[in-house]
Amino acid sequence: MKNAFKIIAVSALLAGATAVFAQNGPAAAPQNVLQLSASGTVEVQQDLLVLTLAATKEAPEAAAVQAQLQQALDAALAEARRAAQPQQMDVRTGAFGMYPRHGKDGKIAGWQGRAELVLQGRDFARITGTAGRIQGMTISQIAFDLSRETRAKVEGEAQARAIEAFKARAAELARGFGFAGYTLREVAVHSNEMAPGPRPRIMAMEAKAASLAADAPVPVEAGKAQVAVTISGSVQLR
Repeated sequence: MKNAFKIIAVSALLAGATAVFAQNGPAAAPQNVLQLSASGTVEVQQDLLVLTLAATKEAPEAAAVQAQLQQALDAALAEARRAAQPQQMDVRTGAFGMYPRHGKDGKIAGWQGRAELVLQGRDFARITGTAGRIQGMTISQIAFDLSRETRAKVEGEAQARAIEAFKARAAELARGFGFAGYTLREVAVHSNEMAPGPRPRIMAMEAKAASLAADAPVPVEAGKAQVAVTISGSVQLR
C-alpha cells in the first residue's frame, strides 16, 4: 500500500515538472519582423583650427636639452597667453620628450628633444597671427575639426533626418510586403564624422617657417565635414 502511494506521488511530480517545462519552453520565433537601417547626413564647414608649434633641440647632455626646450616653451607660452581667449584661442602644451643619439660605436653621443605647444580655437586669424609672433618654435602641424557646439547642432539635424528616413523606409517596405503598417521593436543610433574628398591638410611647416615674416599670419583654409547618423533596428509588420 505504501509503495502504491509512493508511485502516485512520483507520477504527480513528473506531471507537474512536465507542465512547468512546457510553460517555460522556448518561445516561438517572431513572425513578420523586418530588419532595416537608414542614415541622415549633414555637411558643415569645419570651424575649429588646431595648430601645433614645435621646438627641437640638441646637446651633449640631457639636462641641457631639457633646459633649452623649457626656455623655448616658456617664452612661447608667455606670448600665446597674451592673446588667449576661451573657445576663440585656447592654449595648451603638447608632447615633450627627449631621446639619446648614438654614435657609430653604439654609445650615447648626445641628446635630442622636442617640445610642442598647441593653439586651438575658432578664431583662425588670432591663432595664426599668434603663431607668427612666437619665436623659437615653428609650425609643425595644422589640422581642422568641428567645435563641440557645431558638432552637437549638426548631429541633432542629422539624427532628425535619419529618423524620418527610417520611418519612411519602414512604411514603404511594409506596404511593399502587403501590410498596413508597422510598430517599432528595437533601434540603435550611431553617429560618425568624415571629411569628403581629401582629408584636412596636416602640414609640415618647419621648412617654410624661415621665409615667413615674424608677424605674418600663416594662410589656412578649412574644409567641410560630413556628420552622419545611422539608425538601425527592427519593426513588426502588421
